[in-house]
Amino acid sequence: MLELHDALPLTSAAPLDGVSKLKMAKLGVAFIAIAIILPFLLYIYYDYLAFISLGPGGTPPTLAGFLRVELLGFFALRNPYTAAEAPERLKGQPGYLDSLEKRLPPRPHTRGIAPHRQITQKASKDDFERLASAIKSMGASNPNLLIGTSCFEKHGTGLFSISPAKRTCKGEICHAHPSDGSLHLTLHPADAKTVLEAGWGERHPIARGGWFERFVPGGFIMCYAPRDEREVETVLRIVRAAAWFVSGGDGVVDVGEGRRDSGYCSATDVSEEVSGYASIL
Repeated sequence: MLELHDALPLTSAAPLDGVSKLKMAKLGVAFIAIAIILPFLLYIYYDYLAFISLGPGGTPPTLAGFLRVELLGFFALRNPYTAAEAPERLKGQPGYLDSLEKRLPPRPHTRGIAPHRQITQKASKDDFERLASAIKSMGASNPNLLIGTSCFEKHGTGLFSISPAKRTCKGEICHAHPSDGSLHLTLHPADAKTVLEAGWGERHPIARGGWFERFVPGGFIMCYAPRDEREVETVLRIVRAAAWFVSGGDGVVDVGEGRRDSGYCSATDVSEEVSGYASIL
């Protein structure tokens, strides 16, 4: 009797062990899933907060806008400080800037795609007012230029060419960001190289040329915020270079009329709206 009694618990315990192991396996899978998914959700959450913290820009501050920018992030430039190769039609052609004095390092930190902002070494209120006032005066004093709401940003003030030879979202030459004092502008490849090598700016994260010119021009550059009155003058030289290029300075060649991106276009074509920019930025 003792031997039979001793054997019964062993027989009844076997199914319980199986159930217990199954529960443990399920708990293990659930724990692993949480360990993987939770950090990912936290990353998305904090990335979204960082996107919102950049302030108003061309992309709506919504979840859909955030996801759009996240998708573009997969195609962002790995090294925005190196100049792009010039298109065949502009190779060997000089830009507007003969030279540019070196900007004292270090470079500021930047973040984002749309909006794309400078988050350190921001301009003081006085320096930004000097810069913004000079750009407005440039637009008011030149019959070929005008001031309006930025086509790219849709919030800030932009400088435009009345008769652009380079399609840059309705002929936009540049726009300044009041939140940090930086600018975005479109430059001749030679001038973009000069600005990058002198440390005054960086390429926009998706200024890759080719198919991406549906979003921003290939020569789309962030020019860093001026840190003093002398640097304001240097930044204004870069703005004048952008105005020269977009307005059709020497060396700018017109090509096919049928394009709807930021490529070159004819004088009759420039008045048509570029819908591609609005759809993304």
